[in-house]
This record gives sequence, structure tokens and C-alpha cells, in this order.
Amino acid sequence: MWQVAEVAELIPETPRVASLVLKVPDWPGHDAGQHVDVRLTAEDGYQAQRSYSIASPPEESRLAITVERLEDGEVSPYLVGEVKVGDRIELRGPIGGYFVWKAGDAHPLLLIAGGSGVVPLMAMLRHRSAAAAKPPARMLYSSRKLEDVIYKEELDRLAAAGDGLAVTHVLTRAQPPGWKGYARRIDREMVSDVAWPEEPAPLVFICGPTSFVETAGGLLVDLGYDPSWIKTERFGATGG
Repeated sequence: MWQVAEVAELIPETPRVASLVLKVPDWPGHDAGQHVDVRLTAEDGYQAQRSYSIASPPEESRLAITVERLEDGEVSPYLVGEVKVGDRIELRGPIGGYFVWKAGDAHPLLLIAGGSGVVPLMAMLRHRSAAAAKPPARMLYSSRKLEDVIYKEELDRLAAAGDGLAVTHVLTRAQPPGWKGYARRIDREMVSDVAWPEEPAPLVFICGPTSFVETAGGLLVDLGYDPSWIKTERFGATGG
């Protein structure tokens, strides 16, 4: 059912991306990796709705979504640039039961993100950070430029905690002076460097644009990973 949520906080993440922290009365709780539908209604009655991944972990009392502004979108330009603290929006959720991770699973965790596809994976890392037992985790995160990296400071902090998380950044279009990381699109060598050996089999979550997800998943299968251990979520280039 649709619920009314109040915007409690706005957090700029990059020049084009912002997180909205929402107060949702009687929120039933969610799993890391799920999403919500957001619906906006214009004064003339016209409605537009889009799906956004939940960025907050299950442990948080408030719900957070992270939205990338698409200039030709119907919903994202309002959510990133116009909405204010105290405004109300309609949402429905949580939705999805396939692309989820729950703390307590001892398998290593391999996360591969392209652009704003990092959002549901960040919910998983936040959930892992709050858990008593933390499985080894690795993230491969592809962005266009350093300033496009969402959650960069938080990812740096989580990786520096020394609890078994490693984060590898890929910058495909521009790199700052002295950059020593990957500076190309993901390929077999890169994925092989970051991924674990086949045993013990890691749980793999891949999220990003369709072509990115298909490439990453295909590379892992080529490297011998069992497709049944690979979960994917993809989004198109438009529709924000």
C-alpha cells in the first residue's frame, strides 16, 4: 500500500546525486538490497512513479534512498534539486526478495557496482558493518570520475576499519593526477584480480546499467563461477 513519507534530511553525495532520509510511519522494516516505489502527483493530477533502491540498512529507524538526477527524468529532477526537508512524498514498499543479503551468512561477499548501482550494495555493506559477525567482503566499484563516486568517504572509512572489507575503485573516463587504480572499463583481468578463487564460493551481487551487469556477470561465469551464486539487478539509462 502507498504510504506518505516525510523528508527528514537531504544529503548531497555528488553534484548529481543526493540521499533522501525519510520518516515513514509504521515502516515494516526491510532487507538490504530491497527497493521502494516513489510516486509524485502534479497539481493537475498527473502521476509519475519510479523505483529506487533502499540505501539504509535494516538497523536504521529511518529510510534512506539515493537518487541520481537525470535531466530528462520525470521524478529524479524533483527529488534532486527541488524537494525540501519537511516535504512529503508517497512511497510503497519494501519490494523484492531475490536481490537481498542478510547478515549471518558466512559466505564471502563479492559486490560489483556500476554508477548508482552501488546503492543497494551500500545497504549491504552498512548492514554488514552493524553485524556482530562480518564475512570477508570485496567491492569493485566503477565510476566515470572520482567526483562521481557515491559514498566515497564512507566507503573509505569502512575499508579502513580492518574488518575484512576491501574496496577497489575503477575510473573509466577521467582520473586525478597520480591515480594508481584501474582506468578502464571492467574486463576479465580486473575481475580476476578482485574476485576470490572459486572455493569457498562467494555470494555475488552485481548492480548497474544493463550492459555493465551483463559484462560483469559474463566475466565471472567465464572465470568458473557458478551462475546460481550470482545475483544481478539492472537499470536502464533513462526513466529517472
